[in-house]
Amino acid sequence: MKRLTFAFAMLALGGLVRADGPVKTDAAAKPITVPFELLKTGHMTVQVKVNGKGPYRLIFDTGAPITLLNNKIAKEAALLKDMQRPLFTFFGNMGEVKVKELQVGNQKAVDVTAIVMDHPTVEAISAAFGPIDGIVGFPFFARFKTTLDYEAKTMTFVPNGFKPPDVMKAMMAAIMTGVGGGEAEIKVLSPAAQWGMLVHKDENDEADGVTVTGVIPGGAAATSGLKKGDRLLTLDGRWTDSIPDLYSAAEHIAAEKTVKIVVKRAGKELELKVKPAKGF
Repeated sequence: MKRLTFAFAMLALGGLVRADGPVKTDAAAKPITVPFELLKTGHMTVQVKVNGKGPYRLIFDTGAPITLLNNKIAKEAALLKDMQRPLFTFFGNMGEVKVKELQVGNQKAVDVTAIVMDHPTVEAISAAFGPIDGIVGFPFFARFKTTLDYEAKTMTFVPNGFKPPDVMKAMMAAIMTGVGGGEAEIKVLSPAAQWGMLVHKDENDEADGVTVTGVIPGGAAATSGLKKGDRLLTLDGRWTDSIPDLYSAAEHIAAEKTVKIVVKRAGKELELKVKPAKGF
């Protein structure tokens, strides 16, 4: 199985965030050691509590620019109420939340930003190795001097005094160029192919397809005739009954390849042709 990747992982973390001045380890801070499980894929998993709920089994990924929690955790830890919806949907990114307390083993961190998303790759690993509910990434581990002992299968944390910046805001600043007086001025850059549409599906929505909640002017979706309010049923012959389904279907499409999509509009099914643009 391949190493975990993200739709937005092409944005180099090092170019988006920095420490304002040297980071110093608190000499009085006591190290906390946390056990981890090493999967056959090479991923580390740890036991995590979110706002006192759990424990949940999450992947600890030192290459992840974000902390990712699935909808199950978000619901049980009461994170959905204050979730901030993204301006642009990254194939299943439901929104950003602020976790009051994220506890990895016995190490706690407060006010940790996280993304709510049922990521297809995490779900695939979960299906193969048992329940996995997300990823612990940069917003947590950047706060500590972290030592990994693969022989003992432990990680040791010592607070370093660093307050991580909001990586998602930095990503959006890198992705968007020139948001001015109106929606028509939005320009979006995305890896591989640009579709130019926003989609959403409520948790209790069991109907076929996902709802198009926005169409970027001048984008591929707008050019194809897709409209806000359309129900997207299939993309290139693949069902899109959930956000992960759409993610899976879209990742198979090369930029500038024309594909068919089926939408339901005013109770009738329509077939449109979309030609996603190049990203970078």
